[in-house]
Amino acid sequence: MTRLALCLILAGSAASAETLVASRTIPARTIIGPGDIVVTDATVPGAITSPDAAIGLEAKVALYAGRPVRAADLGPPAVVERNQIIPLIYANEILTISTEGRAMDRAGPGETIRVMNLSSRNTVSALIGPDGTAYVSR
Repeated sequence: MTRLALCLILAGSAASAETLVASRTIPARTIIGPGDIVVTDATVPGAITSPDAAIGLEAKVALYAGRPVRAADLGPPAVVERNQIIPLIYANEILTISTEGRAMDRAGPGETIRVMNLSSRNTVSALIGPDGTAYVSR
């Protein structure tokens, strides 16, 4: 009986959480600023709850006004644009090879994209560094 009473008390006092929603329609590739998001008293699974977790990131998809902002909708701002010529580096403990490559997609730091080696015309997967350099690993 006590367990039933405790369950009813806990169920009746639902915890409210904050959710971030877009204050206006935000196109993809837009850097999120403080005026682009508002905090609401709704609970939406998977939605971002802290403004600090969204401000300064780039919208990967269009965010519509009044809809929750999810972590998958945001990412680091791109430092490499599609078709941009970027340094392409392969390094191991013995050898370092550096050449130029053409980015086959947009990317932010920490993302992996395809890069075409301009010397050999081969396409490799590379991890983008904070400065826009593409690092090839084996």
